[in-house]
Amino acid sequence: MLQPLRAPLSVLARYAPLAQTFALIVMIFGLSLALPAVIAHFLGDGAETAYDEALAGTFACGALLWLAARGHRGELQVRDGFLLVALAWTVLPAFATIPLLLVLPDLSFTDAYFETVSGLTTSGATTLSDLDKLPPSINVWRTQLVWMGGMGVMVLAVAILPLLGVGGAQIFKAETPGPMKDTKLTPRITETAKGLWAVYFAMTFACIVSFKLAGMTWLDALIHAFSTMGLGGFSSHDASFGHWDSPAIEAVTIVFMLAASLNFATHFLAVRRRSLQPYARDAEAGMVMLAMLGSVLMIALYLWWTATYPGFWTALRFSAFNVVSIASTTGFANTDFALWPIFAPLWMLYLSCFATSSGSTGGGMKMIRALVLLKQSFREFTRIIHPRAMVPLKIAGHAVENNLIFAVLAFTLVYGATLVGMSLLLTATGLDFITAFSAVAACINNMGPGLGQVGPATTYAVLTDFQTWVCTTAMLLGRLELFTLLVVFTPAFWRK
Repeated sequence: MLQPLRAPLSVLARYAPLAQTFALIVMIFGLSLALPAVIAHFLGDGAETAYDEALAGTFACGALLWLAARGHRGELQVRDGFLLVALAWTVLPAFATIPLLLVLPDLSFTDAYFETVSGLTTSGATTLSDLDKLPPSINVWRTQLVWMGGMGVMVLAVAILPLLGVGGAQIFKAETPGPMKDTKLTPRITETAKGLWAVYFAMTFACIVSFKLAGMTWLDALIHAFSTMGLGGFSSHDASFGHWDSPAIEAVTIVFMLAASLNFATHFLAVRRRSLQPYARDAEAGMVMLAMLGSVLMIALYLWWTATYPGFWTALRFSAFNVVSIASTTGFANTDFALWPIFAPLWMLYLSCFATSSGSTGGGMKMIRALVLLKQSFREFTRIIHPRAMVPLKIAGHAVENNLIFAVLAFTLVYGATLVGMSLLLTATGLDFITAFSAVAACINNMGPGLGQVGPATTYAVLTDFQTWVCTTAMLLGRLELFTLLVVFTPAFWRK
């Protein structure tokens, strides 16, 4: 008689630790609504009730799940870490839509979910317009999602939750970007996550103060510091940074976008050792700066040569801000760069594929993978000339194991196939090629604005629901670096 009950009970026991952990993450996420709720009540912007209901509802769902799964103890397995991350990055945005749907009744769930996924994945693509007229707390919530997603909600959970004996290493490995996920900064993974978040928080505070000193209001400074450090690109103004037309504000933004494009582990080590040596030893840092700043100069000269701007210094100003913004996958704009000669925005789109470090808040395939691919190409050239030569591939003086090289090659193949496949899918729905390709590239690189109908002067609201879901999927795949999400859908993942 008990035989039919054994299977469900075994499944419950197997996934109870996962459910408990996910429930705690949902409750933490619900509590994160407190900041925009406080701002809404303080300003009386009309969104007070929406946050009260969203906070209570989200926390209650997490609490109910935790109560249902309590009483079972266990350790998260490797596959549980990937499943937990996939659940969090697909389910949490649904909870995040609650304030948007309550405050903006004309907003569809599809567009609201796209908006919150865009925030948590730090993409900065938006379907909303009239941002200046939105309740200020809504813009705070949108950019707070960017800030939390920048370092990763999962890493935050590992930092502050011992999880009642449930280990966090599997979550951290699944969540952190880049191919080199096993490098430990401290003996305990929780202390590592806390250290990264401490640096992230300190840099965000410095960014807020810098924006205020440069001429923003405190509210705008908070909103745009969240977006800048998360490299997300959400703004509280339709004109983005063109709203201020301020070289000082743009200079501050460039500095912090560049900082956020580097590995936060490097920042952590530099702070802990009180030395700049970690930056010199970081193989990616120098190449990231070279790619971005070299491109700034090249595009400035190109814009000046094509008479897009009358003087070199004006061209340099607009080149510096927009090139760094797009290359770092932030997505801010101080002008409609889609109107520039086509080479410039296409080069910027190309940069967004690789010009940020692993361990940064940026998107794309990361500089470390680009370096591995480049060095592997030269390695093959050498092998063709000298077939018997033993040529190790080294990054920063350390040999890279073949299994890591194969992983990078596999990632690049899947990345390219996904980019092409989704672009073709969008063109099949009637979009022109430039819009389709740039939308997918912008979403999978978590960069935000594309070209054509989804350029910096427009929004993604022009897309149909199906096209919007394609772009939403691209953002999730890009943020979780493809394999973390795709592995959940493989038959081998579910086999015992």
